[in-house]
Amino acid sequence: MLNYPEIDPVAITFGPLPIHWYGLMYVVGFVGAWVLGRYRAKAIGWSEEDIDDLIFYAALGAVLGGRIGYVLFYNFASFLSDPIVIFKVWQGGMSFHGGLIGVLVAMYLFGKKIKQPFFAVTDFIAPLVPIGLCSGRIGNFINGELWGKPTDFYLGMLVPSLGDIPRHPSQLYEAALEGVALFIMLWFYSSKPKPMMAVSGLFLLGYGAFRFIVEFLRLPDAHLGYLAFGWLTMGQILTVPMVVLGTFFIIRAYQKGQN
Repeated sequence: MLNYPEIDPVAITFGPLPIHWYGLMYVVGFVGAWVLGRYRAKAIGWSEEDIDDLIFYAALGAVLGGRIGYVLFYNFASFLSDPIVIFKVWQGGMSFHGGLIGVLVAMYLFGKKIKQPFFAVTDFIAPLVPIGLCSGRIGNFINGELWGKPTDFYLGMLVPSLGDIPRHPSQLYEAALEGVALFIMLWFYSSKPKPMMAVSGLFLLGYGAFRFIVEFLRLPDAHLGYLAFGWLTMGQILTVPMVVLGTFFIIRAYQKGQN
């Protein structure tokens, strides 16, 4: 059994301006993607300036899509009563699925800008995304949100604000699976030429499978609860299409044999 360290969510304060760890974790994710993107750019003939623009587009899509997606998928009632809540990013509340939609739109626009096929862009950025997923989940852990179910597992954590029953640190499980494990899979899989769409497909399939599994250990959003069968969550419902599409993309990519 472990004890939650109760980390102050504010990393540093500049006068009246608090800088939250949650926000810094997004910076870590984008900077990490930028560094590794530049490292791989020459292999496909992209310039460093292309990578700079790519990360800018991706960051804008992820933040706007993530926040809007969270409000629409998980907290729409609060938005209707207080529309300003959509701007309160420092309180947490970012949807991966909304962020993914935002990034896909941004990648489409970026592809048109540099005259590259949509899937050529998504195949390139897919191995970079898990860096942000990992850092984002660590941000959730620091914020003390998205805890798992009660457990007697040895990794269970006692969270003072939630009582004296240990809980799964589901944020760290997701950081390990959706972040570290998915990054390793995609980085090495994409290190050699693959048919177009295959890397994007593996990202969707890998993330979808990992997220679906962890949802069994994670508490559902309190205002939503389980949506069916006493275990189905909104996260799982939104993840199923990713698994289906990811599988389809991989099969289709190898059928077409595009390199």
